[in-house]
Amino acid sequence: MPPETHTAVKPQHIAIVASLTLSLVNFRYQLLKAMVTAGHRVTAFAPEADDAIVKQLDGIGVQFIQIPMARTGLNPLQDAQTVFALYRHFRRLKPDVVLPYTMKPIIYGSLSARLAGVSHRFALFTGMGHVFSDANPSGRARLVRWISIMLYRISLRGTRGIFLYNSADEEDVKTHRLVESETFMCRVSGSGIDLEQFPSVEPVSNPVTFLLIARMLRDKGIPEFVAAARQIRKRHQHVRFQLLGPLEPHKSSITRDELDIWTREGIVEYLGETRDVRPFLAQSSVFVLPSTYREGIPRSILEALATGRAIITTDAPGCSDTVIEGVNGFLIPPHDAKALASAMEQFLLSPDLINKMGQKSLEMARSKFDVHAINRLLLERMNLAPVT
Repeated sequence: MPPETHTAVKPQHIAIVASLTLSLVNFRYQLLKAMVTAGHRVTAFAPEADDAIVKQLDGIGVQFIQIPMARTGLNPLQDAQTVFALYRHFRRLKPDVVLPYTMKPIIYGSLSARLAGVSHRFALFTGMGHVFSDANPSGRARLVRWISIMLYRISLRGTRGIFLYNSADEEDVKTHRLVESETFMCRVSGSGIDLEQFPSVEPVSNPVTFLLIARMLRDKGIPEFVAAARQIRKRHQHVRFQLLGPLEPHKSSITRDELDIWTREGIVEYLGETRDVRPFLAQSSVFVLPSTYREGIPRSILEALATGRAIITTDAPGCSDTVIEGVNGFLIPPHDAKALASAMEQFLLSPDLINKMGQKSLEMARSKFDVHAINRLLLERMNLAPVT
């Protein structure tokens, strides 16, 4: 049954556009639920028709509509199909508010909404990604960035407001003039974390277990994690290094053969992929994400913070927002396996840091990343908050 509703400023029909159906329940479930609870009608658009997810959304009163969308690449024909499909749905449903998140939904969802005459348009930037990670791109990368900037400017014209996760992304939006001066910009602390869904669990201390959860991409720091594990094993035998996450059909993906080789060497354990990371976090000591990628604020780190885990991550934009150096973990430079090994060894030489820093992570999750506080801010800035 849909949740009990409260009186809103005025009931609105809100359209949410995503590039990954799973993200609607993994990252936006509480936001969608808050919108419905506030008295609004919510329709979610995404590419994959996953029956289990559609059922979950229906359970909180959210309608799901499948749309054609290629998550990656610049194929004009495929992207035109996305724009046309969304435009057709927006014309038929006449939503009052459109909120897309991630790059393709923002560009093509905002453009479709603008063409369909939706006046209240917002955008949620969860990270600028590869396109803006290089300060001085050349060749094809430079062309892709220029095209992306032009598409952002066209699609976001007349947008009421945008939400961003970190200062680096905000600076890029300003530098490249992606939105007009009238458009408000609001920083939020990532997607937030549901502290009831991810309760704190005492860290495992014997053996000390370092866990990395991510898609198996080189940009997530997988090679550095393996290299650091290899260094540490020369001095500390009874330590576990675990990788959890899906293999990806991507040019920078770690291959299954590589994982098998590392596993046979006894360097790391590959745990496969899962839709529920909580049991794996519960069996860990320290969470590691040595990402070299331009992140928003990594969801995996938020889950680890709520579970009460010390964090080792890079000082890259987004990642660095989750760690106070020496308080709840350590920040290291990207691409630096030696620095990663040194940070890991701190927990082996001083095991009391595992619990001490884990508690500080939990405090940070409660004070800064509570999903309900973040969602209240989003609704308030979009004038969708319920009357109190």
